[in-house]
Amino acid sequence: MEWGLEKNFIVLWLVPLSVAFFWFSAFRKKARIRQFGEVPLVRKLIASFDPAKRFWKRVLLAGAILCMALALAQPHFKKREVLVERKGIDVIIAIDVSRSMLAKDVVPSRLEKAKLELSGLVDRLKEDRIGIVAFAGEAYIQCPLTFDKEAVKLFLSTVSPNLIPLAGTAIARAIDTSVEAFADKEKKYKAVILLTDGEDHEADPVEAARRAKKAGVRIFTIGIGTAEGSTLPDAGGVKKNSKGQIVLSKLNQPLLKGIARETEGAYFRSSRGELEIERLSHEIRQMAQKGLRQERQIEYEENYQIFLGAAFIFLLAEMAISERKKE
Repeated sequence: MEWGLEKNFIVLWLVPLSVAFFWFSAFRKKARIRQFGEVPLVRKLIASFDPAKRFWKRVLLAGAILCMALALAQPHFKKREVLVERKGIDVIIAIDVSRSMLAKDVVPSRLEKAKLELSGLVDRLKEDRIGIVAFAGEAYIQCPLTFDKEAVKLFLSTVSPNLIPLAGTAIARAIDTSVEAFADKEKKYKAVILLTDGEDHEADPVEAARRAKKAGVRIFTIGIGTAEGSTLPDAGGVKKNSKGQIVLSKLNQPLLKGIARETEGAYFRSSRGELEIERLSHEIRQMAQKGLRQERQIEYEENYQIFLGAAFIFLLAEMAISERKKE
């Protein structure tokens, strides 16, 4: 026999508690009898009372409590092995690790906030395969598609601007690399989550989004940063251009909206409460899903009814027994 909810065994404490209550009740009654008069005389006055029947009534009540407690622990007598198909989609997370992601218009920084949000998203994509592409001036696959969510989160925690020495933000290359990261050639069941501030210094990202659409990929963009922008940390202070002017890095929402629109995806703005992660995971769940893997699972047959039936019988028997002696 196995138990589905062993934590419910704590309810078994009700059995010794009920026994203690019965003993205390009997002790109080004996004390009251002594107060009323001499014990032999009082027993003659209540000669119709049968102590043995009261004892068995309490035994039956304690047995009913025991059986109900065992039923709560979900006993299993039978089990079988079944083949379960896990359905989901393939998801590539493309995260911007360029120097502009070090801006602190989002606390603690754009990059750290992005890593925090994506870690929460990975927890929600339980049945999907996930991979990671990191990009700045170039894009690389940091983690191939995998079911291992802990490995994905480990890779996410280590991404930094030091991963890619080539400066800049090549969103088009990030999209193309993400599309190449999909193992299957079928034109559905694929999503790219592009998290960036939208600053682009290379080719046309919208054209790359059109290529992704032809490959059956939907792109969901998450914009992180503010429209007002922020300075960027640099050695000895803040970053300046060749003319000595302070460089401001701003969120480019129109570009990110255009990329999502081209692939029938959706754009989300990063927020403090991270509500966009819940909305994004809901959007992904609405996509058509395929069978990604099969697993053998042990399926148990619930047998709590046996103990509940026994408890019901004990309660009926307890109510049927009278404490009075037969004439």
